[in-house]
Amino acid sequence: MSRLHDAQLGGTAAAPHRRTYIHAIETAVPDVSLAQDEVRRLLYGTAERSRLAQRLTNTVFDASGVETRHLFLAEVDQRTALGQGFLAVDAGASPMTSVRNDLAVKESRRLAALAARAAIRTAALDTAEVTHVVTASCTGLSAPGIDYGLVRDLDLPASVRRVHIGFMGCCAAFPALSTARSIALSEPDAVVLVVCVEICSLHLKVGEDVDAIVASSLFADGCAAMIVSARAPRSGAMVLELDALETCLTSTGEQDLTWRVGDNGFEMVLSTKVPKIIEAEVSEALAALAATLRAGPDFEWRTVDRWAVHPGGPAILDRVEKALGLLPAQLAPSREILRRFGNMSSATVPFILKSIVNDPGVRDGERLCALAFGPGLTVESAMMTLRVAE
Repeated sequence: MSRLHDAQLGGTAAAPHRRTYIHAIETAVPDVSLAQDEVRRLLYGTAERSRLAQRLTNTVFDASGVETRHLFLAEVDQRTALGQGFLAVDAGASPMTSVRNDLAVKESRRLAALAARAAIRTAALDTAEVTHVVTASCTGLSAPGIDYGLVRDLDLPASVRRVHIGFMGCCAAFPALSTARSIALSEPDAVVLVVCVEICSLHLKVGEDVDAIVASSLFADGCAAMIVSARAPRSGAMVLELDALETCLTSTGEQDLTWRVGDNGFEMVLSTKVPKIIEAEVSEALAALAATLRAGPDFEWRTVDRWAVHPGGPAILDRVEKALGLLPAQLAPSREILRRFGNMSSATVPFILKSIVNDPGVRDGERLCALAFGPGLTVESAMMTLRVAE
């Protein structure tokens, strides 16, 4: 049992008389799932490329840690000839951002409704009990947006208050949860529906530069919905108590992880420097979380029971494991979600949290640390406690 079990929560952590919980986590993915070799053929099978680019592609895809991914792009491809479609090497022949965005918004709304209905059902709630909606996405832009769509599609009360967190990349689930937690702490009867949805595949690029190849080997589509509230959990339910959330900017890396709107889709830079930056700075970034939990600057993070680390790629997981002295088993849930689903940006950490909550070996009182990395570089962290309600 870690020293954090006995630490007095202070700072921004929840006071003993007011606790907030994730009562339910449910997920949804596009219908089409492809093996990694099939994705490679879809993206690069018709492109004329140099031998160097071909070798680099094979090396990167083989080392990605991904076996299968759900891609809405594959569904689009079934209706669109590749020579005229999304994967044209010639940017002039490729659909403009508006076309990609419209498709992403439509699919995001569908997946958000699927996951949200399931989360409300798992939490044994009526839709009329939802008071707030917090959404996060960086792969589609519209107004009215996903938050509005959830109110209409789920027939939520028209008085539901809505917040959308946009363009914060892979770490957006953390500010979404922080917002939900703040609402629940200030309004004890609030029920907050949190939805993270990303359709990354519509923005994948076929290119010869290493950043494009790395992104195309990792990113996928998915949605996660969570119910956050200060209400007491249902008897026998396994929930996650939200103890503390913190954020930190690294000293370098502003241009090494970026996400911008381009003329032919959104454009990602995922530099090969990112894993090294994370290894060098993750311990310092977690210092704020340790301070909030009053754990002391010399706290040994390997004593935390469970971990949900955003799998931006296998190299990132390797570097976090090394920097924090973790055991391979502690990052096994992150590697398993990467293997089965790829990198779904903001939805990925909730997928990992769901797998941990559903683990039959999980015990009441175990502590869980979650980490994710976003543009800038931003390091988001959270400490949670697994609880079995009496």
